[in-house]
Amino acid sequence: MKYDSRALVRKSLTWLAILGLVAMIAACGGATPTAAPPTSAAAATSAPAATTASGGAPVELTFFYPVAVPGPITQIIDGYIKKFEEQNPNIKVNAVLSGGYGDTMTKIQTTIKGGGTPPDVAVLLSSDLYSLTDANAIQPLDEFVLPAGGDAFTSDFQPAFLANSSYKGQIWSLPFQRSTPVLYYNKDMYQAAGLDPEKPPTTYQELVDYAKKLTKPDGSQWGIEISSDGIPYWLFQSFVIGNGANVVTPGVANKVNFNGPEVVSALQDQAALALTDKVEPSGILAWANMPTDFVNGKTAMIYHSSGSLANILKQAKFPVGVSFPVGEKGYGAPTGGGNLYMLRNIPADHKDAAWKFIQFMTSPEIQADWSKNTGYIASRKSSYDTQLMKDYIAQTPQAAVGRDFLKYAQAELSTHNNAQIQKILGDAVQAVLTGKADAKTSLDNAQTQADQLLSQFPD
Repeated sequence: MKYDSRALVRKSLTWLAILGLVAMIAACGGATPTAAPPTSAAAATSAPAATTASGGAPVELTFFYPVAVPGPITQIIDGYIKKFEEQNPNIKVNAVLSGGYGDTMTKIQTTIKGGGTPPDVAVLLSSDLYSLTDANAIQPLDEFVLPAGGDAFTSDFQPAFLANSSYKGQIWSLPFQRSTPVLYYNKDMYQAAGLDPEKPPTTYQELVDYAKKLTKPDGSQWGIEISSDGIPYWLFQSFVIGNGANVVTPGVANKVNFNGPEVVSALQDQAALALTDKVEPSGILAWANMPTDFVNGKTAMIYHSSGSLANILKQAKFPVGVSFPVGEKGYGAPTGGGNLYMLRNIPADHKDAAWKFIQFMTSPEIQADWSKNTGYIASRKSSYDTQLMKDYIAQTPQAAVGRDFLKYAQAELSTHNNAQIQKILGDAVQAVLTGKADAKTSLDNAQTQADQLLSQFPD
């Protein structure tokens, strides 16, 4: 089989190093599902053969999943599990709502350190791949992917999402709740400012020009707001990718590009929105406040996760436009969100049952339903061929934007020592956005720190 691969040194990291990696969840976004999952979605998934533990007892799987968004996510997950168990009466899935991504990793780490049994399946960040593999915490899925169709099976997943699921010819996870940053804009405010509500900005300069027209001098309305807390590196990557570069190289896990000329100018561009052009509030802007500011009319545009779509559409009292982030050279954004991982050293019968569950949760029908009810981008191409998704996009065309713009998306920052590396870049970005440092000096320092941390990994 052929998989996109990323070089990875099999070196153990302590679980303590992993914990910082997953403290941030914003890559997944926030969304409030509008309805419980229709039974037709899960029922449409073909039922695999039943699995039975020794002695004829049902196999009991433990499934950890993170939720840090409002709304009845648990009911949706429970609905999927109910349908899965109906199709697989000899498999029982015990779902554990494990908090955010960091909470999920903490629970797993605590269980392993205490000599307990880890969950069979967990949703963890896609960018966790290198750290999880370095820690020998997960197992490859090749033995299951091959009989499922191999390349024919994996080729139905969105390439941008599948890219960070594999390394060195082995696949380690499958995309489940995936997202990218998108640009949300208020069409009524566009029209009032003399802008065409059907023509969002396509370059950084257009973004600035639009934001100036949308900003009111008295501070009652800002042109744009972009979070500078939580995971500032993630939204910053949009400016870098839109500037024709990235902070990482596909397949290289021990090197970063934090101070290249395109990266420096991208940070200067982002900082100028508040510090020079005065189209954005100064200081730290909280990720969690962005959707509220937007739906309450405090700002005309925000960068936020595509996973926030359902929540924003539900709350906004005005027509919402959705487009893609921009840089000096055009569109660009990193991918984000969580994948389904199988934990290492679980019993053989649990492995078979876990694989059936992973297949079910990533099936085209479930992914279509999950996207409709949350706003995450369906990870399967064929999800968009389902009648459910066709009807949804016909009623909510904004839901197609994330999928359509995936061709402009690139990998999220993910390396060895990823927790520390992400923090190094995030701190450098935040210092510049708040006016405490200049872009070149801050990014040069970040590059030096990252090089020192990654130097222990030969490739």
